[in-house]
Amino acid sequence: MGSTSNGIDDKEAEAVTAGRYMEMEHEGEEKTIKSKLSGLLWHGGSAYDAWFSCASNQVAQVLLTLPYSFSQLGMLSGILFQLFYGLMGSWTAYLISILYVEYRTRKGREKVDFRNHVIQWFEVLDGLLGKHWRNVGLAFNCTFLLFGSVIQLIACASNIYYINDKLDKRTWTYIFGACCATTVFIPSFHNYRIWSFLGLVMTTYTAWYLTAASLLHGQVEGVQHSGPTKLVLYFTGSTNILYTFGGHAVTVEIMHAMWKPQKFKAIYLLATLYVLTLTLPSAASVYWAFGDALLNHSNAFSLLPQTPFRDAAVVLMLIHQFITFGFACTPLYFVWEKLIGLHDCRSMCKRAAARLPVVIPIWFLAIIFPFFGPINSAVGSLLNAVERPPRFVGGWVGAYLLNMFVVGWVLVVGFGLGGWASMTNFVHQINTFGLFAKCYQCPPPPPGTLPIPNPSTPTPFPGGSAAHNATNPAIVVSPSPAPS
Repeated sequence: MGSTSNGIDDKEAEAVTAGRYMEMEHEGEEKTIKSKLSGLLWHGGSAYDAWFSCASNQVAQVLLTLPYSFSQLGMLSGILFQLFYGLMGSWTAYLISILYVEYRTRKGREKVDFRNHVIQWFEVLDGLLGKHWRNVGLAFNCTFLLFGSVIQLIACASNIYYINDKLDKRTWTYIFGACCATTVFIPSFHNYRIWSFLGLVMTTYTAWYLTAASLLHGQVEGVQHSGPTKLVLYFTGSTNILYTFGGHAVTVEIMHAMWKPQKFKAIYLLATLYVLTLTLPSAASVYWAFGDALLNHSNAFSLLPQTPFRDAAVVLMLIHQFITFGFACTPLYFVWEKLIGLHDCRSMCKRAAARLPVVIPIWFLAIIFPFFGPINSAVGSLLNAVERPPRFVGGWVGAYLLNMFVVGWVLVVGFGLGGWASMTNFVHQINTFGLFAKCYQCPPPPPGTLPIPNPSTPTPFPGGSAAHNATNPAIVVSPSPAPS
């Protein structure tokens, strides 16, 4: 792969890369003449749109489970892991952006037209590194996005239970699965402008609600902050934070939606810095107030009193999880369309009908494994850039050393120790609750009533912690109000 470090090549790359996008932008402008409102809310391709998409997509249900991770890691480790993985994720996104621009530039010189085609990560790998890396990237991204969608569907059913417990969580999963299936009608990431903006507003409200409500509530009587106590809990918590900042499965699709994708380099870092202003205060405040009680309550909503402010946060998170479901599913829709040969079809109705088979397995997995959590890592760190790295990282030598460190850390801590902790926890949940749990982690019924199937009082957690009854924090929610 040739370097584009000199000025002439840089200008040529930018001209070729941006040229096609300007054609698309003008086409969009012609459409907005007919409907300026549609153009304002629907058609997005600016750097601001990309920033909203990145910031909104980073934090969803995990915002409610980060306090639980703090109870496993302790306050200091929780803060340090967020900062560390935030920087690591930003570096990975920078590398991915360089690779995408290089791929796009090469295809631009070949006069390839992508106006009816969305470039994805596995195609970038195929064009730059060959089919073997393409297959690895495709397998990783599809798996990551599949279970990311499952997480959001489970989270929807779990959160609504805090407002309306007349239906069990499995029934709510059926309902929200049907609602989330409507995302098949969203054409591409160009059309997430208003949703990305609203999603970030919703997570911002929820984060600061958690912070203010915890500080006003104060510390519970006899509060203890004993974490970390067990290795299995420590690495389960660290894996959840890696999942927060290490997901880059939609980075290329967000870049492709930009008119000038070469401007993406710093966007992910800026989005991460904003997200840290939400995750650090909220997680630290909730952990300060409730301490070790969070080991039994993996969803922060469960420990805070029911108020109109909390109900508003629950509703906003439900809407945001619908948006995040669309974010995770849309790349899967693209892969499926390319597989069956409908990706360049201009009929949105045909494409929507063809996308429905993608939603069905997600729906099924959310029902069969209401506690399932993926083991996550950052695949982008396995690659190097074709543009000379910035001077502050030490040029090529510094970049290689940094990448080797990232790869080693993700393999050892993410896949190795984090995988061991997550799978131990996952197997424990299956042994405790079985499959197709009707109301996972719901409290026992009041005395004198018939017990519900799959009682929610778990067996002691492996390693001797009888208090631990939660699964991977990326998905699991805490005990909820007693059902009617």
